[in-house]
Amino acid sequence: MECDISNISMPGDAGIKDIFSMCKSIAIIGLSPDPTKDSHKVARYLQECGFKIYPIYPKEEMILGETVYRTLLEIPERVDMVNMFRKPEIADSLIEEVLKKGDVKVFWLQLGIVNNQACAKAHENGLIAVQNRCTKVEYERLMK
Repeated sequence: MECDISNISMPGDAGIKDIFSMCKSIAIIGLSPDPTKDSHKVARYLQECGFKIYPIYPKEEMILGETVYRTLLEIPERVDMVNMFRKPEIADSLIEEVLKKGDVKVFWLQLGIVNNQACAKAHENGLIAVQNRCTKVEYERLMK
């Protein structure tokens, strides 16, 4: 498998700060119940920083004290950001869900995840797209 390199224009530091300022709710795609996994650590951190998190995971009923959903479309409340911790190819179907949901502003692929096609589609539909960056690292760096 060939390593993909981001070729999508992403927000700079000011844009990332704006993202964190405008987003109040974050769906975490692939949020593991295992506290040793990065998705769990990042979600817990974001939750502690005051964000409302929505775990998306194929199993479990509760993670980090929050109801677990199987898909983004099951979440009845507004979701400002989708933060993905899955394989890059999952982003292709995820962006379709995001667009169907209709209320998401930010499509964020975690550190090590690049999908130019999905991010381009996000841009084309008026969303902010970020890839190959960690929400926890960026929040600590820019907002603390």
